[in-house]
Amino acid sequence: MLLQKLKEYADRSDTKLPAMYKLGRIQWFINQDREGNLIGNGFVATSGDDKKGKEFVIPHCGVRSSRIKPNLLVDSAEYVLGVDRPTIDKKTAERHEKFVSLIKDCAKKTSNYKVIAVAKFLEYLKINTLELPKEMKYSSIVSFLVDGKMPTDDKDVQDYWKDNKQVCSEEAESIMKIKCHICGNLCHPVSPHPQNIKGLGTIGGQTSGMTLISANSEAFESYGLEKSLIAPTCHTCAEAYATAANDLIKNPDTHITVGPLIYLFWTKTDLNIPLVSLITAPNPDPEQVKKLVLSAHRGVFYDAMDDEAFYATAWSASGARVAVRDWIMTTVGNVRKNLAVWFEMQKLASEYDDAPSYYGIWTLAASLYQKPAEQMVANVPKALLHMSLQGGKLPNWILYQAIRRNKAERSVTRPRLVLIKLALLSNWGIKKEEYLVKLDKGNTNPAYLCGRLLAELEAIQREAIKPKATIVDRFYGSASTAPASVFGNLMRGAQSHLAKLRKEKPGLAVIFQKRLEEIQSGLSAFPRVLTMEEQGLFALGYYHQRAYDHSKIDEGQEAPKVDENIEKKDNQEVDRYE
Repeated sequence: MLLQKLKEYADRSDTKLPAMYKLGRIQWFINQDREGNLIGNGFVATSGDDKKGKEFVIPHCGVRSSRIKPNLLVDSAEYVLGVDRPTIDKKTAERHEKFVSLIKDCAKKTSNYKVIAVAKFLEYLKINTLELPKEMKYSSIVSFLVDGKMPTDDKDVQDYWKDNKQVCSEEAESIMKIKCHICGNLCHPVSPHPQNIKGLGTIGGQTSGMTLISANSEAFESYGLEKSLIAPTCHTCAEAYATAANDLIKNPDTHITVGPLIYLFWTKTDLNIPLVSLITAPNPDPEQVKKLVLSAHRGVFYDAMDDEAFYATAWSASGARVAVRDWIMTTVGNVRKNLAVWFEMQKLASEYDDAPSYYGIWTLAASLYQKPAEQMVANVPKALLHMSLQGGKLPNWILYQAIRRNKAERSVTRPRLVLIKLALLSNWGIKKEEYLVKLDKGNTNPAYLCGRLLAELEAIQREAIKPKATIVDRFYGSASTAPASVFGNLMRGAQSHLAKLRKEKPGLAVIFQKRLEEIQSGLSAFPRVLTMEEQGLFALGYYHQRAYDHSKIDEGQEAPKVDENIEKKDNQEVDRYE
């Protein structure tokens, strides 16, 4: 289904290319007249000092690997002119001979005067007498101009290349015709597929290109079919799906990259939908999110495109192959609704005014790692992207990673708490507005109350003695996992701190005492062990209490001071204290 939809995308593309053609760079043209004579010095650089050359629509011969396989009228200087490599390669002469042979065959079958002129030039070529540009290397991409025009642009040349047996592998021609699993027509399936998928270097893929269908081991073979023949595909379809994938990867509006994952998305018809860009920004535009959420509440979206088919696929690199991590088929309307829910569930109180209202996928995924650029695995952004576009639940292992990161850092960060909240609410099926957004004094869950209590005990300690390492730095892990093991000692320690405050700041001591009593009134006993979900509630209770205390300070009320840098500790390890 994925490959079929990619082919459909290629078929409707405004930039559909001739068969076995692609967008590629040419660095040099050999300029000649219709008799095959060089014009001037014969060599024209395509883009001045730009060593990469200029982009043109050119023929390609598919995956060449180590085989000698010339490209029609456009190839490296080694193939076109027989330019030697720095270290002499005995196959250089053979490469050039096969290139010349291909040109002669094309000239004979098409009678195209431009190709005939190129064939004449190559027939009488003596590389030793040809004055090559100093900048030209054996790997420089070279083509031809005849009367100022490219022979590869002519329809008869394009038809010749499409039908040429050289673009097909010997293995494919030796196999009997079989049904293409994309279009359903009988064909000689191609192997390897004629075009690689490129642009995946940012996710650890090979810059030379990668394959989407291939088998490199007997374990992946079936019915005696090897390599890409395991999924029989005709030449047209194989080229089309790869062209579509390359177009989607190249266009910044149709893909996003998060860590080791790339997500491609498109619609059945050509629609400009800025929706997905909301989850790509580190901090999405609050006004755009608000518009989306309000539309969802009213049951009214932007226009009639909501019934349009929406496709998305997540890929990662696996050696020389593309690993498909996810495939989504839905509608634009469903994507809108799911994104609205996604952002609503992100709402969380903040300790400082300039905190982002919402977070993008990268920010949320990175909160789970100390070094996200090095440590992030593809399953994390995949799970987040799937939920944001398709809805459903976040897997429990996301919650586990967030809890474990809290313990490792002995602190909480707002992006990670948003992730915890998303995991809890999606698994509970709760979509109530304002639920777990800010301090809930009516929440009597023991885990939530223990988190609140830890926040108040930390505030008392900070106000009384201003320690270098607070009780949270020292005991967050055990307090959030087994409250009964530590809260007795923490409460006794708080009494000595309160005694000091009664002498120095009696009003503040009274406020602290009232808050402790209010929290403890809901606790009949400290839980011995907290489950993973309860540890998530503990973290939210701790954060909610801190954010609440901070808001009271902003309102000018007398309240305990809190650390304003809590949200700026993301991915920073603090010193370990015994």
